[in-house]
Order: sequence, then C-alpha cells, then structure tokens
Amino acid sequence: MNRCHIIVLLLFLMAFVPVRSSACTSVIIPGWATEDGRPLMWKNRDTDHHDNSIRHFKGEKYSFVGLVNSASEGGEVWIGANTAGFAVMNTASYCLKNDDVPPSEMDREGRLMYRALEICATLEDFETFLDTLSRPMGVEANFGCIDASGGAAWYETDNTSYHKIDVNACSDGFYVVTNFSVSGDAARWKGVERYRTAYSIFSEMKASGTLSRLHPLDIVDSLSRSYRHEVLGIDLTRDAEEFLARTNGYAVDQDFIPRRSTSASVVIKGVRKGEDPSRAVLWTAIGYPSVAVTVPVPVSVEPHVPYALSRFPASEDLTSFCGLAGYLKGRYVFLGGASNSAEYVCLSHILGDTEWARSTLSCCRDAERKIREEFEPLYMDFVSGEISSDEYLRRYDSVSEAFFRIYRESFEDYIHWKGPLHIR
Repeated sequence: MNRCHIIVLLLFLMAFVPVRSSACTSVIIPGWATEDGRPLMWKNRDTDHHDNSIRHFKGEKYSFVGLVNSASEGGEVWIGANTAGFAVMNTASYCLKNDDVPPSEMDREGRLMYRALEICATLEDFETFLDTLSRPMGVEANFGCIDASGGAAWYETDNTSYHKIDVNACSDGFYVVTNFSVSGDAARWKGVERYRTAYSIFSEMKASGTLSRLHPLDIVDSLSRSYRHEVLGIDLTRDAEEFLARTNGYAVDQDFIPRRSTSASVVIKGVRKGEDPSRAVLWTAIGYPSVAVTVPVPVSVEPHVPYALSRFPASEDLTSFCGLAGYLKGRYVFLGGASNSAEYVCLSHILGDTEWARSTLSCCRDAERKIREEFEPLYMDFVSGEISSDEYLRRYDSVSEAFFRIYRESFEDYIHWKGPLHIR
C-alpha cells in the first residue's frame, strides 16, 4: 500500500472518533537556546470566542498589550507582555482539579493573567502573586511566563497550589505544553496528540540547528499552519501535492494543531537578560492561522496597536484582521452543512493553487514577507541604538498603517471570487 492509500485510509478512520474539547498548544524557548539570547513564547489559542483582538492597557503599575476576546468588557487577557519585560500565557489543563469548587467560581485564568500583567515584573513577582491570591483561585491551567531577568517557567496551577517547571533547566531548549499537566492525574491528560506533533517539530528543528535561529514567523508557519498528525504518521502539508491529487481535499478536523476552534496564533519575542523591555515584540495572527497574516506589535507605555488589529467589536465586514480572517475561514476552509460537516476541514485552497488563486499559505507568506520588510529594518535600528524609542514608535505607527492593506491585497483573489469554489 503506497503513502497515498495510507493517507486516505487513516483519514477515513479518523472520522469515527470526533472528540473535541477546548484546546491550546504552546511552547517556551528560553533565551539561552536562541541565537540572539531573546526568549520566545508561542500560543496557538483555541476557544469558543472566535472574535479576537489585540489591545493595549494601562495597568496599575505597568502598561501591556495582549490578546482579548473582542466582546470582552475588559479585565481579561489570554496572552500578553508588559513594559517591565514580563509576559504570561496559559493553556487549559484538565487533570489538576480535585475539589468541589463549582463551575461558577472557575475559569478565571484571563482575569488572573490581566492582573499579573498589571503588577508583575519577574517570575518571583508572579509567584508572590499566586501565593497571596485568595483561595480558591478559580483556575485549572498551565501558566507560561518569561521576564527581562532571564526567567522562563511553567506553573501548573489549581485552586490552591502550583507546580513550577523551570524551562531554563530543560536540556531540550524548549518546553511544549498542551492541555495536561505533568503533576496532574495522567488518566485525565488531554492534548497528548498535539503535544506529540509539536514536540516532534521542535525536536527536528533542534537536530537541524534551526531552533536557535527561529523567527516568530517561523513558529506560526511551522506549527500553527501544520497539518501534521504524529499519531497517524501523516503530514498533509509536506505531502500536499500527493494528498490533493488522490483525495477531494478534505480531512477530519481532529488533533491537528490548527482546528476550527483556533482563534489566533501569538508569539512573544522577549528581551535578553537586563535588556530594555521596550524591545519586546508581540507577533500575532488573528483568526484561523492558515488564512490570517502575522503582524508585529511593540510593547509600549502608550498604545501603538494598529486599528485594524484592535477593532471592537470584530466583524466580518472585511475591514479588520479578525473580520477578514473570519470571512476567509467561513468561505474557503470550514464549509457549512448538515450531519457531521462541521468535523471536516477543506485543505484544497490552503494547500493548493487553483486557476484563479494561489494557495492561502502562499498568500499568508507573501504578505508576511512584505510586513517583515517594513518592520525589521526599523526594529533593528532601534535595538542597535541607532534610533530612540520615540523614533521607533513614531516610525512604527507610520509603517503599520500599511499592514492591513498588505493583508487584503494578498488575498484579493479570494475576496472578489464569486464563482464556484472548485472543491475537489
């Protein structure tokens, strides 16, 4: 049986196990493992709240930028970084809670992270914050943190306590987390399949020598747009030509890193130990990553978030990053219908060109290349000391005005196509 027949058989078998739960996939790469000494933290967010935005907040002690639900009234953040160089993210855990705290008093992770970004500058501050929170804390989650002092750690946290994992002590040079905690009940682990895929990808990067040179765009492209499934032993991104030639382009939407529930992919590039925290950058693709474009946002005292990225509320009027990504996702990736239609993802346009458009992955990469060409020279002038922080932010505001236009132009064929979708 050749590889194509194996792919078809395995995708068929996947259809009989349509298990779905809230899920995120993430990693921390400490500064000692990167070429420039700056840590990286990545979160592929899965949630029922698909309208997401990037917002700037002025907290009690520190200003910060972070990912929020667009309809949120404030006080919650799902990954963010502050002007002290502290950054935090979370993944849900399903194996820590062992108490009778009712659901009405749970799910406070977003509020906890918002408060931490307001007042924490270091991992030690975060630990003091956790130690002094009233009990029950209302969380069951893994919190990943980095700071400007070289700290990098995960905190497996339940209603009364936490277990710390020092990422700097991990010999791999990265630490992947999905929806289980190593200190929790192994019988209740979730997200093991995505963990295996992400761990394998980062391990291969380390073996090839590319891990230390990763750019935030590399992480979004290699992980949040990966249709690799380590349990089944398939990689539909790598084998796209073969897969599309032998199938109608559909796959069961289960246990890939990107899923129907994916609302954003965010990478925070931190700073070296002792470096000016204003050199941190939050890179974000709002929406389903295979039709969303990744944009850099500086971490600053005053707001410098591009308007189209911070739109409130997000909509599908094609004038915001979230709105355009939602339109593309609904028209070309997840097609509506009865029965089990929601369990399938259409990869025809994501992975393959048509007579009227390039693949959406090609469109994303082209737009990101242009955005990077606008931003990186400016950023390098800033970190090298050639321009001041004020000049960096002023020029960022100027170049960032073009980011959404670049996104739209890259997807013009998809926006204006009115003919049949040519699904194989």
